Amino acid sequence: MIRGIRPLLRGSTYSGALFVYCGALLSMPLLPLAMLPALVRRSAPWGVQIGLTLLIWAALIAVVGLARTTRRVLISCARRLLKVPLPDPVPTRRPARAPGTGPAPAASASAAPSGADRWRTPLWLLLYVALGWTGGLGSAVLLGTGLALPGGWTGNDARVNLLGRSVRVTGASSWVLALVCLLLVPVVCAAVTSTLRWLAPRLLGPSSAERLALAAERELLLAERNRLAHELHDSIGHTLTAATIQAAVAGEVLAADPAAARAALRSIEESTRAALEDLDYVLGVLREEQAQAAPTRTLADLPELLDRLRHAGALVEPELSGELTQVQGTLSRAAYRILQEGLTNALRHGAGGPIEVRVAATPDGLELSVVNRTGPGAGTGPGSFPTSGHGLPGLAERVRLLHGELEAGPHGPRHWRLAVRLPVRLSA
Repeated sequence: MIRGIRPLLRGSTYSGALFVYCGALLSMPLLPLAMLPALVRRSAPWGVQIGLTLLIWAALIAVVGLARTTRRVLISCARRLLKVPLPDPVPTRRPARAPGTGPAPAASASAAPSGADRWRTPLWLLLYVALGWTGGLGSAVLLGTGLALPGGWTGNDARVNLLGRSVRVTGASSWVLALVCLLLVPVVCAAVTSTLRWLAPRLLGPSSAERLALAAERELLLAERNRLAHELHDSIGHTLTAATIQAAVAGEVLAADPAAARAALRSIEESTRAALEDLDYVLGVLREEQAQAAPTRTLADLPELLDRLRHAGALVEPELSGELTQVQGTLSRAAYRILQEGLTNALRHGAGGPIEVRVAATPDGLELSVVNRTGPGAGTGPGSFPTSGHGLPGLAERVRLLHGELEAGPHGPRHWRLAVRLPVRLSA
């Protein structure tokens, strides 16, 4: 009982009813246009004229519902006045592919709305107008009857026309019937509001094509955020490792070799500034702000990366071959991050000694490898600290998206090797 009365006490019921009744008023400007054919053929029977007018009126309302602007306005009004959670309509064009995320997902293909989807909004608009007229006229009749039954509140007898028969209502019964009519007005408001709320998600909600576009958009968003997580892990992880080693070196040689200590501190400043640029970009994207141009680290920045490692006291032996300058775009950025992660792991978990870095560009592939010593003392240096363990899985995911191959494991006596091969197309 209480559950049935509760909708009558909500303000949203009456704001929704107001929205429904406005549908009847908004359809009025189309009525004169619908009456023109009936006015031309005045010789037709009244029933034919009325039926023709209603048919043309419904057709005009449906045509208005085909406009995309109409759909957006109806969705916005339904959210505000009916309190129905409806998403904004989304375009069904093919979304752009995030860089470095591989081919676009199958769900992102352009999905044109079907004929049934196109007519969902016109059908909703027709039902909306029909409910507006039905509910509005019903509420007006009930309200007028409730006010008129008691004889203008003077206590005089009243007559009510029921099923074609005039019934005389006298005395207290007129007041009871008037009260019933007045109480039925909010019931009608709740009924039309509930009906339109039930119809809104089914006819104004996402169509099949829009659901595909929403799924593709969510998939691309997750792929972009995963890519940003990999970028942030590689950049910040490497910077913290190198800065920890450089700070330890600076502390040891501060008194004996101030110049070396200053060089280590300058290297810390440069590496942390680069990491801050990456962090600012990632946070801007995550906050959905207008981010600046994304910081790009490519194979062209590899010498700077190796110099920072040397300032940290690491012995790096690079071997570069092929036309590395012709490796461009996503592949060059991915190669830089892969080498950065491999070198970071060598600093964290290596046992000292030289770190061998090999980069070879061939006509059909880009080969990357990082080899470092392992054994007693591995992972106990100044650059070692607990890690999340996401480095190699992140590398494997990055390589998989680029259709490459990855090998990581022991390599000969007391060595660890990270080897990656990526398919490449050299630019002309």
